Amino acid sequence: MQVEKGDRFGIFGPNGAGKTTLMNLMTGLLPYTTGSVQLMGHEVKNNKKRVNTLFGFVPQDFSFYHELSPAENMEFFGAWAGLTKQQIGQRINDLLNIMQLQDVRNKPVNKFSGGMKRRVNLAIAVMHEPPVLFLDEPTVGVDVQTRHAIIRYLKELNEKGTTLVYTSHQLKEAEDLCNKVAMIDEGRIIASNTLNQLLKEHQQDGLEGLFLNLTGREYRD
Repeated sequence: MQVEKGDRFGIFGPNGAGKTTLMNLMTGLLPYTTGSVQLMGHEVKNNKKRVNTLFGFVPQDFSFYHELSPAENMEFFGAWAGLTKQQIGQRINDLLNIMQLQDVRNKPVNKFSGGMKRRVNLAIAVMHEPPVLFLDEPTVGVDVQTRHAIIRYLKELNEKGTTLVYTSHQLKEAEDLCNKVAMIDEGRIIASNTLNQLLKEHQQDGLEGLFLNLTGREYRD
């Protein structure tokens, strides 16, 4: 599987197919002993310090300190990414405005709704303006307005040059966001191409039909 610079690349498959495992391998969270995972020409397992500056990651689970405020979380993770104090201050203000969190910038995140927490998760991931952004179910559990706002922001990031690698069970949302897709089942890539080419090849008119055509209609655990 190859993701090109500037892609909006979606990875889809049934429960247990290996999507999150693949995402964790690509971000270096899981070790590998065979095969190769490269990010912008760097082998992930051999260049973790360098690779960590090249991507942001929005995990499926919330990845922040719940007792801290959005501003405090962003300050911590910005410093961890190597930003200067001035850069951190500017990014915090910019992202709080974008995520519409200015009014709660100093309130503990554990008081927030699920949608607000998702926005904090995303803001942390893009603090250092990474060229590649990995997103594992970034809109799970949010309302329609929040989902649309997050997808709109991801498209804006992509238009400015950020490569997106994304997985979700929200196939209508994914169809709107992704220009290339890979289908994964039982740990194997079973199809990978532009979305339009795969739809044409399998005679489907949408991502949901393509998904069912390639992975079957049986229950998955």
